Order: sequence, then C-alpha cells, then structure tokens
Amino acid sequence: MAIPDDQHHHENQSFSSSVVVVMVPFPAQSHLNQLLQFAHVVSSYDIPVHYVGSSLHNSQVKSRSSNPLHHLTKIHFHDFQIPFLPYPPPNFCSKTRFPENMIPCFEASKHLRQPVASLLRSLSPTTERLVVVYDLLMASVVQDVVSLRNAESYTFTCASAFAAFAFRCEALGRKDRVPVKVLPSADSCLPSAVQDFVSSQEKMSFSKAGKLYNSCRAIEGSFIDVLAANDKISGKKKTWAVGPLHQTTVSKELSGRDKRLLEWLDKQVPNSILYISFGTTTSFSDEENRELALGLELSGVKFIWVLRDADKADIFSNEGRRPPQLPDGFEERVKGMGMVVREWVAQVEILGHPSTGGFMCHCGWNSCVESLSVGVPIVAWPMHSDQPMNALLVTDLLKVGVVIMEWRQINKLVSKYMISKAVRRLMASKEGGEIMKRADAMGEAVKRSVAEGGDCSLERDSFVAHITRKRSSLENRQTPRL
Repeated sequence: MAIPDDQHHHENQSFSSSVVVVMVPFPAQSHLNQLLQFAHVVSSYDIPVHYVGSSLHNSQVKSRSSNPLHHLTKIHFHDFQIPFLPYPPPNFCSKTRFPENMIPCFEASKHLRQPVASLLRSLSPTTERLVVVYDLLMASVVQDVVSLRNAESYTFTCASAFAAFAFRCEALGRKDRVPVKVLPSADSCLPSAVQDFVSSQEKMSFSKAGKLYNSCRAIEGSFIDVLAANDKISGKKKTWAVGPLHQTTVSKELSGRDKRLLEWLDKQVPNSILYISFGTTTSFSDEENRELALGLELSGVKFIWVLRDADKADIFSNEGRRPPQLPDGFEERVKGMGMVVREWVAQVEILGHPSTGGFMCHCGWNSCVESLSVGVPIVAWPMHSDQPMNALLVTDLLKVGVVIMEWRQINKLVSKYMISKAVRRLMASKEGGEIMKRADAMGEAVKRSVAEGGDCSLERDSFVAHITRKRSSLENRQTPRL
C-alpha cells in the first residue's frame, strides 16, 4: 500500500516534536466522533495529532462535525482504503435490537492494521514519544505498536464507565456489585458474534499505558473511581475521565435547516420542547414509527423529531434508502405542535437551547453525555450494546430521566399509550419537574467541571502532562473511593 504524501514528509526528519499523538477510532459514527473531539482537545495543547481511518469514514465524521473548519485543519487526517462490505438491510426480527447490518464493519476494520502499522513506523523517528490512543474495539489494528521502542498506547472507551463496570461484573459473576435491581445480560444486548469480537479485542495481550473515558465525575464519579482502582491493581498505570467530549458552543456554520429549527425554538416556552432522535444505529419498522407518531400526538407535548433510519455503509449514497413512513395526515395534524426532520441536525445546539426540556433517545453514550451536560433530562428507549446500561444509569441511579419500557419488554411493540405516558411523565407532571431540577443541577456541575480548574479540565491537563512527562496539579489530589 502506498504511503500518503504527509507520511513521506515525516520519514527523514530528526525529532520535530517531543510527542506525537495518533488517534485510531472504530469506524462507527459515535466512536468516530468521540475520538475526533478528543483529537481537538489534545491538539489545543499544541501537540501534533494524527487521525486515521478509511477514506469513507474520515469524510463521514468531518461532514458531521460541529467543529469549525479551521479546527479540523489542525488535525492530520490519514485516509486509508479498506474493503467495502455492503450492509444488509435491518432485521427487525433478530434476537437483539443490535443492528446486524453493522457487523461487516467489524470485519472491515481489521484491514486497517497494515496501513496503521506503516504510519506508526514512519512517525516513530520524528518524535521522542509516539502516543497511540485507540478505540477499545481496535486493539488488533494497533498491535504493532509494541515493536516501536518509543511508542506507548492508551485505550479509549466509548461507553459509559457504568456500562464498563456492569459488563465487567457480569463477566466475573459479580452482578451483586452493581447497584440496580435487575441488570440486563450481555446476551440480551449484543449478538454472540459481536460479543466474541469485543472479547477478542479486550484480550489482546500487548502492554497498555492507561485508559481514557469520555465521562466526568459530575456524571458518574463513583464508577470512574472503581474502574481506576481496579485498573491500577491489574497493572495499568493510569485512568483519565476526559469528557464530556463534544462541542458546547454554537457553530457559526449552521445550515439553513438548523437555523430554522433554532428560530422555531426561540418562539417556544422554556423547557417545553421534547427533542427526539435515535442516533445512527437504530432503524424502526413502519409499525414502530406509527406508534411513536401517534404517541407524540396523544401526549400533546411539542416536539422536534429527527426521523432517520440507521446509517448505511456509505452515508453519502442514496442507494437502498427507504423514507420512513408516518401515519396519513400526521404532519398536517401536528403543524405548529411538532416538527419532523429527516436529515442530520445540529443536536448539541438543539439540546442546549432553553426551550428544549427533554430528550427521547436510544441512550447511546454520546447522546447521554450531550444531554446531561446541558441539563436536559432523558426519556430512555435503549436498543442494544451499552444503551440498556446507560438507561439504568440515567433513570435508576442518577434519576435524571424516565424509561419508556422495562428492558425485558424490548422485543414487544411499544404502544402509543406507553409513549404518551412516558412523555407526559417527564414533560407534564410534578415528578417530571423534579427530574428536570436534578438534570439542571447536573448540567451546572458538568459546566463547572469543564471550566478552568474543574475536574474535567484537570484530567485533560493530567493526561497531557503524563504523555509529555510534565507534572500536573492533579497528581497531588486524593482520589475518593466508592
């Protein structure tokens, strides 16, 4: 495979930087975005950052980024070719709600090993320390890091600390350590093929210098501390909670559609709008969309609904796309009450608007962090993977959300009455008001965490100090234990 021009540029240089960082994300939108945002954080410390992936996925994450263009140009993107494996259509009858159409992506990602190894070998002579930050699911891709004398690697976990803790307890037969009444099993969250893939990546036996989480102590401090303590015992040197990793300022480059949404929100009462989006890996059947539409109408609550199917292998292609169907006359009947949007939207800006009072979502960790960081409570409708664990964290432990249905009902049709009841419980009840107050307090705590001198800021400083071999103010702090 030919080495891109920017790699040739590095080969014959003497040390040009004491540290160079390489980000290796898993090729799924939520994973791609978290490591892109962390790339922005690290590059803000004037450290060279390289971001690797397939040409298609790099284009995807850049096209959806809320970061201004001049921020993107600070990062060195490396576009590699991997086999194109078409996604099969969604299977609404599968044992789990996991999008089996994503499974080819797991196999395709393995083909990044050779080009990533070539890149690391070309960067190694240009720096004193080569730091590789890789998605937990990409361990096999970066395994050649052990052959480079000046390289060190750090795993990045895109799930919540609570989900990581809960799955680890289940694997060890210690569900009793998880402070919830009923813990979803891994078998109900993930197909066996995906469980096997995840397990194979976790068992890769090369040395890791530490772990990173897209989380903060204001949201799940006790679980971060438990994981940090366990990792220290097992020989991993350090754990950092560097989240929340998303843009919290409104971009000046909003599309006309996003501006219209925000202008509509400007005219609404504070905390009156329910925002609805199920991320990039959820597809609903026409029957499910029908019940959701009728449930929203029945609730009488104003809403913005992002109605999209799960991502295809190539998000830029319209081949095989089916427009989601809604009940006849629905959009006419809810005109003025609700808006249905069928394209990608500026989610962070919508969640951060004062009129947004709730977020109905799948409880992907990106969505949870974005919502709780701005004090917006959640109507939880988890589908697969870590989402059921995140829903438990939000509703049972943090008490900043309500759930649509119990996890044991996941394979049953959620009726319009269940949807209306959950929406009104959050948006139009005394209990919902209390939940909103707790969510708002959490949002304020997260803001303090991100501010200079806050927990998040100190954690990021600590990680950068660690990889640059400088001391940070966090090293002298006592870490509380559960």
